[in-house]
Parts: sequence; structure tokens; C-alpha cells
Amino acid sequence: MRNIYLVKFGGNALDGKDGMRQLAQEVSELTAEGYSIVLVHGGGPEISAEMERLGMTPKKVAGVRVTDEAGLEVAEKVLRRINSDLVECLIDAGVKAVGIPGYFCTECVKKAPSKVVVDGKEVTIDLGLVGEVSAVDKQTIFDLLDEKVIPVVYPIGAMAVDDKVQHLNVNADTMAAGIAAGVKCKEMIAITDVPGILRDVHDPLSKIDRVTFKDIDDLLADGTISGGMVPKVEACRKAVNAGAEAVRMVNGRDPESIVKDVIKGSNKGTLIVKE
Repeated sequence: MRNIYLVKFGGNALDGKDGMRQLAQEVSELTAEGYSIVLVHGGGPEISAEMERLGMTPKKVAGVRVTDEAGLEVAEKVLRRINSDLVECLIDAGVKAVGIPGYFCTECVKKAPSKVVVDGKEVTIDLGLVGEVSAVDKQTIFDLLDEKVIPVVYPIGAMAVDDKVQHLNVNADTMAAGIAAGVKCKEMIAITDVPGILRDVHDPLSKIDRVTFKDIDDLLADGTISGGMVPKVEACRKAVNAGAEAVRMVNGRDPESIVKDVIKGSNKGTLIVKE
């Protein structure tokens, strides 16, 4: 089995361009030692900020973004910009890297309407041009890695509609989990802005090293996982449900090491597994 690590980060996970440079340097060191790494990134906060700058109102239902044609156009533009910045940082660090949209290595379908609870009432919502991964072209990923090229994927998918191709906005966690499962990566690493799941949010030493889904339910029930930590943990659980064998949540603001230590066996962050 190939020794592949998939690293995913979102808009708030790294400390701007400096964080990108640190991540790129760590990836450079790891690839020089023979590790195979795939990068997947999102950009939700940046997309929302750009929409607001353009006078558009980002629409969310029950915390989930609804995407129309105009919103999709903004998302693609912003994600390409972030992708270009990251690829530039990797090349500057001596890494061969290529930025690709998700549709270069995946097949996607439009996300089906789903039921959510809004103001205490169950409603059915259609998220518009939002997709989910239905298949992965793992050979494309393998070919790049065999050439010592790091794939840097941004989460825009595509599906065929009649005689044309329709692009789709895909949640970065969904895209990352789909690719992680497709290439059977050793571990998916989710870079966040926290050191992991803490029993006491004021004490970094209270980090929990490993949790199962049942543990997560218990920690949610007793309030240990609360506030902004809930969506972070649920995103990791979603990735495991989508097919990633395990997801490790690590701190993208760590001045010492973002991913290098955990890939080499450190117990930093929190490992999330099904059971």
C-alpha cells in the first residue's frame, strides 16, 4: 500500500502567507525524506469576504452555504487565488507542485436536497450548485506522486449535464475525505486553529489524543466539545464517514511544526476514528 498522507486546511487554519510558507517548508522536508503528500484546501471565509466586497450576500441555511451561479463564480476565483499562493510557496521551498481543481481527479454529483431544522421546523433545502464526490481518479494522483509532484487540490467539482459540464462547489472536507478514501491514504490530517480536542479549553495539556465516534457523542453531551469546536469535530467525523480511515486534527498556528511531527509519529493533535 502506498504511504500517502492527505493534508487539508481551510481559510482560518493557517496564519496567512507566513503559515503557508511554514507548511510549504515542512512539506519540502517530508518529500525529501520520501513521504507522499496530497494537499487539499478550502477558503470559506475568503469567499464570504469577497462576496461581501462585491455587494453580494452569502446565503446559508442551517450553517450550510447555498451556491448559485454568481456565488460559484466568486468561489472559483477565490479558490484559484489561494491555490496559486500555496503552489508559489511550495515552489519557493523547492517542491515540485501543481494546482488542480477537484474535477481534475474526481467525479462529482449534485448534492441532493436534504432535510434540516430551521427555527424548530424541519424544512427541505436545495443547496444549489453544491456537489459531493462520487468517484476518484486515483491514478491521476498516483502519477503525479510518482513524478515527485505534490497535487494541490481546490474543491471545485464538475458533472455532465446534457452536452455541457457544470461546475460544482464542494465542501473542502468532503473533497478531502473523498480523495483520502479513493487513494487509501495512511492518514488524513485536518489543519485547524486549535491544538486538538481539549477536556479544558483553557489548558492545552488537557488534549485528548484519540477519540471514537462514541467518545465524541459523550463529549458533546457533557459540554466538553462546545461552541466553535463542534463544527471542527463534526467536519472530521464527516471525513471518516466519507471513507477516510482516520483523521488527525492539528494546530495550524503551531510555531514548531504543523504536520511534520505528526507524520513522523508525534502524538500531537487528536486522532479521530470510527471505533
